[in-house]
Amino acid sequence: MKIGVVGIPNGWSSIRLVDAFKERDAEAVLIDMAQVLLNLNEGTAYFQGTDLRSFDALAIKKIGTPYAPELLDRLAMLRFLAETGLPVFSNPAMIKRVLGRLSCTVTLGSTNIPLPPTVITESIDQAVEALNVFGKAVLKPIYTSKARGMVVVEAGETAREAITQFRDSGNPVIYMQQFLQLPGSDMGVVFLGGRCLGCYARVGSGTSWNTTTHSGGKYEFCEATPEVIELATRAQAPFNLDFTCVDIAETDRGLVVFEVSAFGGFRGLLEAASIDAADLYAEYILGKLQHD
Repeated sequence: MKIGVVGIPNGWSSIRLVDAFKERDAEAVLIDMAQVLLNLNEGTAYFQGTDLRSFDALAIKKIGTPYAPELLDRLAMLRFLAETGLPVFSNPAMIKRVLGRLSCTVTLGSTNIPLPPTVITESIDQAVEALNVFGKAVLKPIYTSKARGMVVVEAGETAREAITQFRDSGNPVIYMQQFLQLPGSDMGVVFLGGRCLGCYARVGSGTSWNTTTHSGGKYEFCEATPEVIELATRAQAPFNLDFTCVDIAETDRGLVVFEVSAFGGFRGLLEAASIDAADLYAEYILGKLQHD
């Protein structure tokens, strides 16, 4: 089998997935979307002189960094390949539904998944009014990961200035969620082909409001309760992704889902539970191809 891994050059998870395919005797090549040429007239897509249609499949680990609307253009290129017959894991059309925070949240909200109280608006006045109700909230960019660019704001004299600054810094759509108290950690529940692989906790450093590793948090083992697994399973189901992770937390309002990941992560499950998700994902993809 010849597999193209769409990922980040020198990215830990991208390289780990390439290695996982090689360990299973597949030929694997890391593909940087910044170097792909799509020719719609000819119906071809090339990476460093290699026609991507010569691969048996593509496995999407990441399509770029940082998260930005431009990544949707790269997804469209991959969607062309998928729609012309090349197996792509996960399907780019499905990834598109979770890549943007707003699209993901709308789907979760429409399927009755419990979320933090959330408002979306382009109006500063309406955002200030919502913050007055929330008391304290988190402003979140539509395209981001590991809490980058998120801002905690409180109702009061400086609220309008803070929201305006957030909007003017490149966030014309104001996405606001009420700040909820967490017990110092949240959970990542990982799925492969819709089946729960395991769970890990992200434990905050105590120096930041969020628990991400980018802010000093660390991965620790945790055993998800049946309630957590049931909720996470329902949350990821509408997106039909081959590999994903659901961010979920116990709050003073009960269990809430923060997001379903567009690509999922390998490191948390490996460090916290010694589960090699990259190896299992490679096995899953090769098995799908062999049976098809």
